[in-house]
Formats: sequence, C-alpha cells, structure tokens
Amino acid sequence: MQFHQHGYVSGDPRIKPAEGTGINRPVELPAEMDVLIVGAGPAGMITAAQLSAFPNLSTRIVERRPGRLEIGQADGIQARSVETFQAFGFAERIITEAYRITATVFWKPDPVDHTRIARAARAPDDTTGISEFPHLIVNQARVLDYFAEVMAYSPARITPDYGWAFQSLEIAATGEYPVAVTLLRTGENAGAVRVVHAKYVVGADGAHSAVRESIGAKHSSIHANHAWGVMDVLAVTDFPDIRAKCAIQSGDGGNILLIPREGGSLFRMYVDLGDVVEDGQHAVRNTTIETIIAKANRILHPYTLDVRSVAWTSVYEVGHRLTDRFDDVPLDQLGARLPRVFITGDACHTHSAKAGQGMNVSMQDGFNVAWKIAHVLEGRSPASLLATYSAERQVIAKDLIDFDLEWSTLMAMRPEDMEDPTELEDYYVRTFEFPAGFMTQYQPSMLIGQPVHQDLAMGFPIGKRFKSAPVVRVADANPVQLGHHHRADGRWRLYAFADAPAIGEPSALSDWARWLSTSPESPLVKYTPKDGDIDAVFDVKLIAQQDFEGVDLGRVPATFMPRTGPFGLIDYELVYAADPVRDIFEARGIDRGGAVVVVRPDQYVANVLPLTDTAGLAGFFGQLMLAAG
Repeated sequence: MQFHQHGYVSGDPRIKPAEGTGINRPVELPAEMDVLIVGAGPAGMITAAQLSAFPNLSTRIVERRPGRLEIGQADGIQARSVETFQAFGFAERIITEAYRITATVFWKPDPVDHTRIARAARAPDDTTGISEFPHLIVNQARVLDYFAEVMAYSPARITPDYGWAFQSLEIAATGEYPVAVTLLRTGENAGAVRVVHAKYVVGADGAHSAVRESIGAKHSSIHANHAWGVMDVLAVTDFPDIRAKCAIQSGDGGNILLIPREGGSLFRMYVDLGDVVEDGQHAVRNTTIETIIAKANRILHPYTLDVRSVAWTSVYEVGHRLTDRFDDVPLDQLGARLPRVFITGDACHTHSAKAGQGMNVSMQDGFNVAWKIAHVLEGRSPASLLATYSAERQVIAKDLIDFDLEWSTLMAMRPEDMEDPTELEDYYVRTFEFPAGFMTQYQPSMLIGQPVHQDLAMGFPIGKRFKSAPVVRVADANPVQLGHHHRADGRWRLYAFADAPAIGEPSALSDWARWLSTSPESPLVKYTPKDGDIDAVFDVKLIAQQDFEGVDLGRVPATFMPRTGPFGLIDYELVYAADPVRDIFEARGIDRGGAVVVVRPDQYVANVLPLTDTAGLAGFFGQLMLAAG
C-alpha cells in the first residue's frame, strides 16, 4: 500500500480524500448521472467499486432492499475472485475470516450395503498451484460489505441508494443523458415515483431482471429446472466429514452438497429435491425445512443430523438459462449502433449451485463492463469499446452453462449408472481450472492482440488472466508477488521484462524505455492527460533478469521511476528483480531477449510484444484509445 504522496497521512490510509463528485455528494438521487447501476448484489457492487476509482464520474447504485444484505445466498469464492479482491485491497482480510477449502470428499453408497453411505475418495482442491490464493467460503453479505467499504473510502464516496426499485427505462436517440429510468420507492414513502436520466445503465438486478425485460433481451432456458433445498444450520451430527466440503450420493439417488461455513460451526447443505415441471405452479417452493432436514437424514444414513438452529433456508429452482445478448443492441443491429444499457450476473445467466460459480462469474461481468464505461466517459477510449462487453462475456457465460450442465448431470447420476465408479471425482480433478475461474480466455479483438509473439511469454497466455509470480522489489529487497501490485484503479499495466544486459547498459530495454518516455507515438506520451501524472493511465513496471543486488537504481531509466504527485516524489516500487528461489523468467517462460506484457485494467493479458516492436505497441493502443487533450 502506498500513501503519503500528497502529504503525511495519520489516519486510515484506505480512506482517500474526497475528490470530484465525492465532494458534497448529494444524499438524494440526482436527476442526472453518468452511470446508474440497478441492484446491489455482487455484480452491481463490484461495478460501483470499480467506478469509484473515477471521481469525475457521477455514479449511483440503487437497490430495492431497505439496507445492507444480512444473509447472502451465495458463499463460494473461487481463487480467481480472491485475486480480484486483492486488486480491490481486501483479499487478506477476507481470507482471514473465511473457511478455506483444500479438498472435496466424495461419499457414495457402501459397496456392501447400498442403504448406507461410505467415504469413497478425497480430491485435492488444487494440485497444480494454479493460484497463490485459496478457494474460500464466506457469506455473500460480507463480500458486499467489503465492496461497500471500497466505494465509501474512495474519492467518489459512493454509497448504495437503498429503497428504490427499478420499474422501466426508455432510450432516446439523442441527448446527453439519453436513458430515462423510472424508479419506485419501497419501504418509507413507498409508492413514490422518480424518473432519472443517465448516460449508461447497468442492470445487476438478478434472475428476474426487469432491466433485461426493458431492453427486450431473450432469456432462453437450456435445461429443465432442478430444485434444491438449501439450509445454513448449526447441528449436532456423527457424520465424520462435517467440516469438509463433501459431494454425497446415496443409494436411493439422493444427493447432498455439503459446504462448511466460516466461523467453525455453521455449515450449508444443498439437498437435492429433484427435477421440477415448469408448470408455473412452483409447488416445490412450499417444501418445509422439516422436509429438507428429513431428506438430508435419509441421504446421510447411517449418520444422523440433529439440527439445533436454522440461520437461513430457501428452496431454489435453478434452470440453466442464458440471455442472447448482454446489452441493449439487438443482434440484427450489431455494429450499427452502440450500447447504452448493460446487464450482468444472474440477469443474463443462471445455472445450478453445484459448481459454486454464480457470484464469481457475476463479479467478473461487473469488473469487465465498469472500467470500459469509465474509459469511454473520461474520453480515454472510443464508445466502440463498449461493444466488447457483450462479445466477451456472453461467450464465457455459455461455456459456464455447458460445464455446469455436465457437472450437475454427473452429480445427479446414481453411482451404478456411471461407466466408471470414480467418474465424478475424476471429472472434478480434470476440470478444476474451469470452476476455479482460470479457463476464461478472451479472443482477439480491439482489446486482445493476436498471439503472434506468444512464444516470448508462454506463461502469460494472451486473453487469460495475468498469473502472478514471485519477484524481489529492488528498492527494499522485499520478496513480493508481482501481480498483487495490480490495483483496481482503471489503469493499464505494461510489464517490461528486460533483456540480458545489466540495467543501464545499452540494451533493447533502454531503447524501449527511451521511446516510451519521449516518442510522440508512445502510449505514455500520447494518452496521458496533459495535467495528469505520467502514471495516470499506464502503470509501467520493470522486471530485471539479475537478482536485486545486480540492479543499480541509480542506472534505472527514469521511465520506471516516475516522479508524481504535488511534490514530484519518486515511485520506487516499480522496479523488480528475479527471485533467486523461483526465477519468474523460468517460471513463466519469458524469453531472455526480453518482452513487453500488456495487461488490461481487469487483470487480463491483452498482448505480448518484443521490446523492439514499438510500432506494434503504438498500433495496439491506437485502435482502442483516444489522444489526451
């Protein structure tokens, strides 16, 4: 964490001074705003948290609830989400309070007596070290609390506007604020109607999204509904793996997904209630908690479950549904006009709870769309950038639903119907990278370069998330994770992996640094605001091949030690050296001739280029950025 750049800070350094729209921010909803977010769930809150890094933009987030969520529906936090939390500054704190999953235990009918269950296998959660962060279980409400803190402590001082329900919207063909949104007051003064106008609207209002309906997007069912009785309980039981994640299949075909919760005592059970007919009656929703507990006991036989307290319970009817588009542009008008309204999370994709994907994928939706909206509104990028949101995320949602269909089908199968008795656990291990959140790979576009030079950095696949690795910060000899210094501040990252000569000697790196700092075609020169710090848009980092003692800071090009802030202080935290224990050049397959790895504001690798290909770097940013005024 860096602070003091603008003067001594004696209080909590997470609380930034208010700027722009954060100064005297109105309590009541204004009549006009840049961005209106509908829904304060995970997708909506991460969208607001990212936009809070842009205090010159007016952002509001409305929620029909009267206040903060107290008990959340979702609880699984995949490692990719924890990487995202690191960017927002709260990964360490949420890890401390969360339950950590290290393995999944599979229980099946006892081969000797099918009326009983027996432990069949234990599958490690991550056998490949795909992330330095863990797989967690924590209440969705706490995730929202942390995002709310980020928003409130940001210069924009964003807080949710509770007690407002979305009714409808209309999009005008012209006007500075073309989206007219009708809102209805809930709770106190219920029934009052407000019409506000926004430049852009983000619908994060759940599976029954009214925003989705307002833009005429088609929400198609891909698979029949399946029902689950869910309960967060405190109970006494003789089931030996009650504090481990378990997939339990009984002889009569019943299933339980057991998820231990944070705090050491609470646990969640997803109890299979079977397929349901979509007849509009939803009779399964009337299933009582007593029925759910009784079925859980039948599945657990010979073990017993004595529930002492129910913290929360619900009955889910979860179908696999996917929206045909994630913005307001009809498919037959793609390329003819640009979007003004976006939908995220459950508003555009729903699936079963078995793979623990809902909240995780929803947050990546919000992260993706938020920085793009901000860059367009601030004049950094053309409005055509916004079309990439639906193009990128709709494909990911389709892949998720395909995966979840296969996984949930396996979970529901009777063990004797499987070709191989270990098929379920083998599939879990084989496909681990997908539910962990690391199979997302965006395809070439204005935002993602062609893999022409992928061989220069094989460990940073273009289109996939930037996988961190250990390095040593030269200034203080501290071992750090390189990716942990990527903050959700809306900036691009340029990682310059040096060629072999010592830093300061004639080299491709020295030439590249000189070009980046001086050439009119350099993105650093061309797109940095005239009145902004040199690192306002691009965070440029150097990684040397030598160990930290072999790097002389006095000879490091000034490009990597910029002077910023009102005092022109030098930033010493941008120069790194290879860790002698695990050399990043070896670990990530970096060519010893050097390379530039370009990373988007949402942590995905956008391009890999040689240090010598300055024209390629200029051309890449030339198509997606606007020259600064």
